[in-house]
Amino acid sequence: MKKFIQIAFILLICFSVQAQDKKAKTLLDQVTAKVKSYNNIVIDFKYSLNNSKENINQDSKGNVTLKGNQYVLNFMGMTKIFDGKKTYTIVPEDEEINISTVNEKDDSAVTPSKMLTFFNSGYKYSMDILQNVRGRKIQYVKLIPTNPKDQRKEILLGIDVQTKHIYNLIETGKKGTKTTLTVNSFKTNQPLSKNQFTFVASKYPNYYINKLD
Repeated sequence: MKKFIQIAFILLICFSVQAQDKKAKTLLDQVTAKVKSYNNIVIDFKYSLNNSKENINQDSKGNVTLKGNQYVLNFMGMTKIFDGKKTYTIVPEDEEINISTVNEKDDSAVTPSKMLTFFNSGYKYSMDILQNVRGRKIQYVKLIPTNPKDQRKEILLGIDVQTKHIYNLIETGKKGTKTTLTVNSFKTNQPLSKNQFTFVASKYPNYYINKLD
């Protein structure tokens, strides 16, 4: 009888975990569907890096405009433009522009166009805590990388329950480094210039252009 109760308890835990995973999958699918429904997305964000062992605390702000797989990212004093074929990294401090070809089909290539849907492959996921943040219900989903070589221990993805938009992302590394990306504003279907994702060399007459491939 005692053994039967133990087995029943183990099965109950297994069923509970599967139910949680199913809820997490449903929520992540809703986030993906919402992202794909927009013509374009403009995000202002805050990025924080913390490592107590190394006494590192850094905060930066940035913004990114996304349309399909094209994007313009402004972050840490640099601008990165991807026009669908090539990436242009503009570094005003060095008056330098690096041009390279990016294979968007490469799963290991982390790009802004994947930031809102990166979780669709390469992770185990489960529901985590539900928090109230200034009147907004934020449901966290815990993501565990399936690749043992991945240097990230886990990722907590905060999702606004009502809008199905990503509120924040908390990434913990295996060596104790924690990075947090918080979305300050999330705008959709904005009027964009026809040349929004076009690199215009004439705007940078004195810059050194470095073609990496």
